[in-house]
Amino acid sequence: MDGHDQPKLPSDGQGASSSAENSEKLRSTSNPASASVPMGEFHGPEYPGLVEESPRISNSQKVSIIPLIFLIFYEVSGGPFGIEDSVNAAGPLLAIAGFLVFPFIWSIPEALITAELGTMFPENGGYVVWVSSALGPFWGFQLGWMKWLSGVIDNALYPVLFLDYLKSSFHVLGGGWPRTLSVLILTAVLTYMNYRGLTIVGWVAVFLGVFSILPFIVMGFVAIPKLKPSRWLVVDMKNVKWSLYLNTLFWNLNYWDSISTLAGEVHNPKKILPKALLYAMVLVMAGYLFPLLTGTGAIPLDREQWEDGYFSQIAMAIGGAWLRSWLQGASALSNMGMFVTEMSSDSYQLLGMAERGMLPAFFGKRSRYGTPLVGILFSASGVILLSWMSFQEIIAAENFLYCFGMLLEFVAFIRLRVKHPRAHRPYKVPLGTAGVIMMLTPPSVLIVVVLVFASWKVILVSLIAVFIGIVLQPGLKYVERRRWLKFSVSPDLPVFVAAVDDNNLSDINVQNSDRINQ
Repeated sequence: MDGHDQPKLPSDGQGASSSAENSEKLRSTSNPASASVPMGEFHGPEYPGLVEESPRISNSQKVSIIPLIFLIFYEVSGGPFGIEDSVNAAGPLLAIAGFLVFPFIWSIPEALITAELGTMFPENGGYVVWVSSALGPFWGFQLGWMKWLSGVIDNALYPVLFLDYLKSSFHVLGGGWPRTLSVLILTAVLTYMNYRGLTIVGWVAVFLGVFSILPFIVMGFVAIPKLKPSRWLVVDMKNVKWSLYLNTLFWNLNYWDSISTLAGEVHNPKKILPKALLYAMVLVMAGYLFPLLTGTGAIPLDREQWEDGYFSQIAMAIGGAWLRSWLQGASALSNMGMFVTEMSSDSYQLLGMAERGMLPAFFGKRSRYGTPLVGILFSASGVILLSWMSFQEIIAAENFLYCFGMLLEFVAFIRLRVKHPRAHRPYKVPLGTAGVIMMLTPPSVLIVVVLVFASWKVILVSLIAVFIGIVLQPGLKYVERRRWLKFSVSPDLPVFVAAVDDNNLSDINVQNSDRINQ
């Protein structure tokens, strides 16, 4: 993913001159709200002369490349915990093939879009800003609602996985009030870590990532004498649970775009975000395939045993109690890492939406550590409310909502390419418009397949959630008009200016004048 600098627009001529005057006009106005144009009301996504450092966050609090790699790793993966159902659903061969092929169909296109648009719009709104700038604020809000809800649903899964790996050693955690109390305590502790700051979360992710990967590396070397490659080729096409198989692959290899909601907290995101996505992609794929080859090759196949938590039993069979205990500890810590990174993404997304005037201003409130206080509390509350759901229900509901959101991102990506081909892109996917459409066709087909395989229960719940978002956005606009709650656009956001041609420039000047006069 080497960056490709897009040639900047000419600095001479009437269009560029008027653009400069317009930019100066915007910056010199005394109206604080005019420091940024609302989403959906500008005619170009260019960020000329961006100030990359937020005035509220010092350089020492910014996230550097190594923590960023592991934040992405935990946003997407966190290790092989949770991939066991792929073997249960389809057997070893299809499971291995799925984790080899699926990244090229889904993960790489999603990561490339994130690299281009995440560097083009380096602020905490992330994908909400992308869609709003291409399709308007209504659709940006719908994407934000669906992505936040799917993220909270996803986060409700990690206490479940955490306890599922420990219950084989501590049977009391299998159900009842001890399990409920454990979920509450775990949620509270990890929420406090998010409150203390993203820098802490980033370096904790590095430590947890290394600790979580090591036991699988050791297990792989210990298992070498027991490996039988013929076991990798076992397949039974007549007995494949396609819904479970696809949902497991999809859940384990998506969410590459989530890191975009933290772009405003990253040191020099235009330079390091594409690199971090590339390194994280290698780490994620290796982190899935190596344990999968070890487990399926060293142990006789019993598909029904392959469910979440089964890797701890494989570790017991291969290395004994010491390896099982290490792997259980790694699983517990890995789920902690996934929880804190997902909550960071969700809460900073709410902060970014508040800074764009899409949510009440209190969502933009930061703690003394610079973290989004209200966003963290809302995300934690959602996790607790949804923690009663089962593993498969969580994955299916989350995937259904996530699919809707990704379709909006694909459309926004293509529309920005077509409508604003000359806008500055610090990193650009090295494909033309026809090329990116071809790149996004397979993942779009995959989205349709995942939606078709969803159960009626998941479809009903997801459609209700979508309907709530459709009603919620105009409801919030009504609240804003009645001034029941305060809404504001942050003056610290960059000004959107594009000198594409004289006609577009005229439109921008009219809209900016209207904005200032208001």
